[in-house]
Amino acid sequence: MHPNKKIALNWFKAFNEHDLVSLLKLYSDDAQHYSPKLKIRQPNTNGLIRGKKELQIWWQDAFDRLPSLNYEVVKLTAGDEQVFMEYIRHVTGEEDLKVGEVLEIKNGLIIFSRVYHG
Repeated sequence: MHPNKKIALNWFKAFNEHDLVSLLKLYSDDAQHYSPKLKIRQPNTNGLIRGKKELQIWWQDAFDRLPSLNYEVVKLTAGDEQVFMEYIRHVTGEEDLKVGEVLEIKNGLIIFSRVYHG
């Protein structure tokens, strides 16, 4: 198995268990994350946050607000510098959302993640 695919699988495991400690261990200290949901919930960010502290705050808020939040893997495409992840976002009481996300990886850590909604 490609090492970056393993990182993606560990990402899904940590996310679906709402295990913030394990999730953050996959990221470099200065990692960046872009998401359309960030743009909506925190307009001042313009959708982009930087560093583990901001990632921690963002995901802790999501886990607290959405205790049923879960991602279903559809497809993973791994290369030497990134993984493209296709998944379905499930939240009780909300319509399922098709998501594409790119994890850019350097030295075994995620340095940038970008989310796209379908």
